[in-house]
Amino acid sequence: MSYFFNKVRDLIIRIIDWFYFPFFKFIPIEIFRYAATGGANTLLDIFLYFIFYHFVLQMQIVDVGFVAISPHIAAFLMVFPITFTTGFLLAKYITFTASELRGRIQLFRYGVSVAGSVLLNYIFLKLFVEVAGMYATLAKGVTTFIVVVYSYIIQRYFSFKTNKILATENVPD
Repeated sequence: MSYFFNKVRDLIIRIIDWFYFPFFKFIPIEIFRYAATGGANTLLDIFLYFIFYHFVLQMQIVDVGFVAISPHIAAFLMVFPITFTTGFLLAKYITFTASELRGRIQLFRYGVSVAGSVLLNYIFLKLFVEVAGMYATLAKGVTTFIVVVYSYIIQRYFSFKTNKILATENVPD
């Protein structure tokens, strides 16, 4: 990684770790960093989705010749590669820094974990709304909680697997 990116990485880690101090007795640093980077990436995703949906696509159907794509799906398809990339970079260089797996292996496994997250979102939303009769917003909240737990576990023990356990380091710098 270049000098510039190392400096940016170190700055991000310092900022996150500064906010970590009040929580260090309750939450391992790795989980706190995961929550911070995942939350930031989610906010970026929502912000970009809003911009693409309202200003780039102007809420219009996208006709690509052989298929017409609704604007909400087109915005998702445009934003997904961006936040997939930022999510991977944040996980690799900020959250799960102790992993010794090669980058391409991590990227492939991260892709598998994200595909699983998308599938779980679909399944649980269908189950909670259509089968259980739960309100859609409540169903999304419960689903998000389940998927976040799944994502942390699969990224920690599969995508960025490590022999070292950073999660046990509870003492801030």
